[in-house]
Amino acid sequence: MQTRNHPLIAPALGTERQITSFHYGPSGGPKVYIQSSLHADELPGMLVSWTLRRKLAELEAAGRLRGEIVIVPVPNPVGLNQHWLGHLIGRFESNTAQNFNRNFHELTALVLPNIEPHLGRDEAANRAAIRAAIRDALAAQQPKTELASMRLALQRLSYDADIVLDLHCDWEAAMHIYTNPELWPDVEPLARYLDAKASLLALNSIGNPFDEIHSFCWSELREQFGKRYPIPHGSISVTVELRSQRDVSHEYAGHDAQAIVEYLIGRGVIEGTAAPLPPLAYPATPLAGTEPIIAPASGVLVFRVECGTWVEHGAAVADIVDPLADTVTTLHAGVSGVMYARHSTRFATAGMEVARIAGDKPIRSGSLLSL
Repeated sequence: MQTRNHPLIAPALGTERQITSFHYGPSGGPKVYIQSSLHADELPGMLVSWTLRRKLAELEAAGRLRGEIVIVPVPNPVGLNQHWLGHLIGRFESNTAQNFNRNFHELTALVLPNIEPHLGRDEAANRAAIRAAIRDALAAQQPKTELASMRLALQRLSYDADIVLDLHCDWEAAMHIYTNPELWPDVEPLARYLDAKASLLALNSIGNPFDEIHSFCWSELREQFGKRYPIPHGSISVTVELRSQRDVSHEYAGHDAQAIVEYLIGRGVIEGTAAPLPPLAYPATPLAGTEPIIAPASGVLVFRVECGTWVEHGAAVADIVDPLADTVTTLHAGVSGVMYARHSTRFATAGMEVARIAGDKPIRSGSLLSL
């Protein structure tokens, strides 16, 4: 194992930070990149990374790693230092209000103007040429802020990974994942090992989140050049939502880390025989089919449905109780599907998104993710 440190731009005197990456296994083979808690207040992934590191150390000592596995347990030291009245505020950068998981460099825009002369009839050579172009383009970037340098450091670590796993969680949620629909056959085993209750597919959900910038680039290049040159899926990239913010336990972390190990065994990155595939809880659905449940009024929020539960169209999912007007407003599902996430607060304000249900037919367009 190798440890590497990546300094960030210091925003003020005496505030230097760095990102630390841990590299297991030999380079030159398949590469896997795994990071956790990019939203710094989403801590289940940080514990999974720690647990996974212990497993990888044992596998490396046993000579079972066939490729390089990079673990970045703390990709967002900026967000970890943002506290307000005792609460960790890790989703948005306090100086700019930018979401830490948006606005990464769009790789297509960086390589598209100059890549065609380097493409040919050999798919492996095209993969290498595109990755080299991405590497050179990222190396040429000159960030001016700490946040920009953090995003760039993460992209420079991960751009050439065959598999990218970005570990997150929601306020309250069942295990679920996001990925590119073109990658679903490669990702389905991971969803099974994790016991994901929802698998949400989107080619481009808008905003350049971390996982999408790794796969969308290859999809766009295939759309542009695929009829003339063979262009592979250069990166199997997945956002893994590890349940709820409070689901931090050794039991969950052990299960999730082992699920990742089994998946990497199945992909040939770790030597061995993977455990039998568990059943898939529910079929994958389009992210555009997700219904946000919106509160039309304010009051005490009382959920009728637990995360991970299948609900039918028209089913009651929550009540909003107004103790002043003595009224109860019941919220109903507009689609059939799994209620995979809900708000952690129990006081609703008018217009607040309180839950999400994974429907199987597209009903939305444009920006598909929460802020």
